[in-house]
Amino acid sequence: MGIAETMKAIADRQRRRILLLLKGGRRSAGEIASYVSDLSAATVSYHLSVLKKARLIREERQKNHIYYELNASVFEQLLLWVGQFTGEAHEEENL
Repeated sequence: MGIAETMKAIADRQRRRILLLLKGGRRSAGEIASYVSDLSAATVSYHLSVLKKARLIREERQKNHIYYELNASVFEQLLLWVGQFTGEAHEEENL
C-alpha cells in the first residue's frame, strides 16, 4: 500500500461519499452512480478508478455488471500507520 496514494484518494469529498456508500455493502456501478447523481458517469468512473488504484475498493465482475466493495485490509493498514503517531510520544520522551 502506498500511503501517499491512499491519502490522496481519501482526500476527495466525492470519493469519501463513495466509500461511505460501500461501507453498507457491495454495490453495482449503477447504484453508486445513482447515489452520487450530481456527478457524471465519467466522473464516477474516474473516482472508482482512483479508489481501485489506491486499493481501497475491489471490483467483481458478474455477467454484465461490476460490483464494488471496500477493501478493509487497506483501512486496517492505514489505521496501524496512523496509530504510530499516538500514545508513543510520551514513552520516547522518557528514553
